[in-house]
Amino acid sequence: MNQVSLVRTSDRATGVRRAVALLESNPVRGKTVMLKPNFNSADTTPGSTHIDILRALVENLKEMGAKSITLAERSGPGDSTRTVMEKKGVFLLAEELGFEILDLQEMGEGGWVLVQIEGSHWKKGFMFPRAYSEAECIVQTCCLKTHAFGGHFTMSLKCSVGMVPGGSPYMRELHTSPYQREMIAEINAAYSTDLVVLDGVEAFIDGGPAQGTRADANVVLASSDRVAIDAVGVAILRSLGTTSDVSQGRVFEQAQIARAAELGLGVKSPEEIKLVTDDAESQVFADKVKQILLA
Repeated sequence: MNQVSLVRTSDRATGVRRAVALLESNPVRGKTVMLKPNFNSADTTPGSTHIDILRALVENLKEMGAKSITLAERSGPGDSTRTVMEKKGVFLLAEELGFEILDLQEMGEGGWVLVQIEGSHWKKGFMFPRAYSEAECIVQTCCLKTHAFGGHFTMSLKCSVGMVPGGSPYMRELHTSPYQREMIAEINAAYSTDLVVLDGVEAFIDGGPAQGTRADANVVLASSDRVAIDAVGVAILRSLGTTSDVSQGRVFEQAQIARAAELGLGVKSPEEIKLVTDDAESQVFADKVKQILLA
């Protein structure tokens, strides 16, 4: 059983603390942490990571004993990574809290490694940041939203697309392939996560990834399992009323989730997911989510 903590709240800061504490583990103590946010654009959350989530997560990681924290990201299409992070106030936050920033868009050839996954839908593999492939510890924070351009939804697994070079043949291959959702999952085979925090205080139930139809989900999730957290996220979107693509079939028949499970990147069925909560309101919602997962 892989745990996904579920906290019902509209307060991101307390939601992060409660969700991480519920996992009762500390994968970051004494380690050099690479932090992957969702800054493909500077659009208002859930279009991108909320600064309150980032602040709470960095503060929590420091309290947990992280040796150092480096936020590494590649934005786009649209604004450059530097411009996006300036608009979001990330550089000011880094100076205040004491963490480093690595702009993946500014790395030279030596900053990338070629990844080839056996049986992959990527024709010649894809380039992946050396900083993440050699990382001692990886923490990710993602949003809860649909994706209007072929991904169907964008949470933890889809957040990994920001690790592949932007404006590259790889992005053109991804976005023109009929196997886009499987290819998204395959990017995740290049690395493992130690902790994922999903901000579901607000969600896009249609549209996305930058703009869409908003809904208040009022939930924060945490897990070390990308497949499990995305499956729970899909169930939550279904509970809110979402697109036909996200609503179709069993949760584990969604192509991103099915391929990731096939690759052994996390749980293989809803029965393997244990939802953990810390209050009655969260438990009521968790029970509803579990029913959708098992349906």
